[in-house]
Amino acid sequence: MFCNKSEKFDKDESGDYSLGKEGGHSENRILHHKDVTGKEMERALLSQLAALPNIHLLNHCFVLDLITQHHLGYLVTKSTLDITCYGVYVLDLHKNQIEKIAAKIVLLASGGCGQAYRTTTNPKIATGDGIAMVYRAKGKIENMEFIQFHPTALYEPGVSPSFLITEAVRGDGGILRNKYGEAFMEKYDSRKDLAPRDIVARAIDNEMKRTGTEHVYLDCTHMDQDKFIHHFPNIYDKAKSIGIDVMKNYIPVAPAAHYSCGGIKTDEFGRTSIKNLYACGECASTGLHGANRLASNSLLEAMVFAHRCYLDSIELIEHLDFNAMLPDWNAKGTSDPREMILITQSLKELQLIMSDYVGIVRTDVRLERAMKRLDLLFEETEELYRSTKVSPQLCELRNLITVAYLIVKSAEFRKESRGLHYNTDHLEKSAILQNVIL
Repeated sequence: MFCNKSEKFDKDESGDYSLGKEGGHSENRILHHKDVTGKEMERALLSQLAALPNIHLLNHCFVLDLITQHHLGYLVTKSTLDITCYGVYVLDLHKNQIEKIAAKIVLLASGGCGQAYRTTTNPKIATGDGIAMVYRAKGKIENMEFIQFHPTALYEPGVSPSFLITEAVRGDGGILRNKYGEAFMEKYDSRKDLAPRDIVARAIDNEMKRTGTEHVYLDCTHMDQDKFIHHFPNIYDKAKSIGIDVMKNYIPVAPAAHYSCGGIKTDEFGRTSIKNLYACGECASTGLHGANRLASNSLLEAMVFAHRCYLDSIELIEHLDFNAMLPDWNAKGTSDPREMILITQSLKELQLIMSDYVGIVRTDVRLERAMKRLDLLFEETEELYRSTKVSPQLCELRNLITVAYLIVKSAEFRKESRGLHYNTDHLEKSAILQNVIL
């Protein structure tokens, strides 16, 4: 579907696609464009989109909520069988006003929720908005406990988001070393530096705790310089910008929140539990990743399921009508916020709670403590939401608290360690993977 004349995936001297190999892979199978594959895919798609006159992009809009029967005055619960999406409420940031958009079909492609953590490779907008909106609309969410931490984010204290050192660097021969210069991965897995991400992230976490450091190192000094610069130009330039010559110096790295394998429960065509609502990409839980995503599978999943959503929706849309009775957004009784500190401080608290208690390694006590603190943040933020005019900052905080609650609650339900959910109180239990649906 995607490999056409507009794309620029790397090729070898013979003209064939150059295929990469990453953690957990048994074969070289990954199409790539230097070290910015996702950016190249986005560029190609946007160029195609611009050529289609029937597609109109609304920029600088923040989606607040899905419109369902709830907004029409009906009681909607998790047991309601025919919850239907009629459109969305959006905050137009240029006009500073809330508008309703009626739609026959809505597709959520709202991304992940890495900003729930203090250290993440995710951009500032990865605040779990789609997941939170579906949960509020009483849609089904599943497996939120499976949060993937990328093993090798560039260690730069205070910098957010963290710069990602792609796993392909280890695929090309990069070696992880602790503060003593020891290559340690062989102690943890026979696949060494190309073990799956959850194993590598836990190994790094253990080495950091064992040696009392805040990072380990990625050694690329033995790699061919010309090949490295050709394959990873952005990594080379970034390291150079902070005084690191990757051919002479080790790169300091540490794990960072990276990807959510759970999310909005969908079927094989991206259909959610809410009628006329689809989801794809990181906000969706399609079942493809299980409890631990392999590198680059997210790009593949996003492309395949976006196409599947399209194929299914064109069969449906001709039989649907717009709902002309949608009410306007009700902002009665709200006023402008007086202090942004109430939002920014709560966000910092949330990220600390999730990083300290619901990170790579978990325990029952940590999860219980996290839930108690999230309850207080939830109450304070809901009160602020009821009395204050909405803003992206307030809505993102509210959505992140919802997503954090779902992560913790799902983690509490799973009484075993599996994939990305590693609880030291439940290491010996083995069971068939059961979806935790909330």
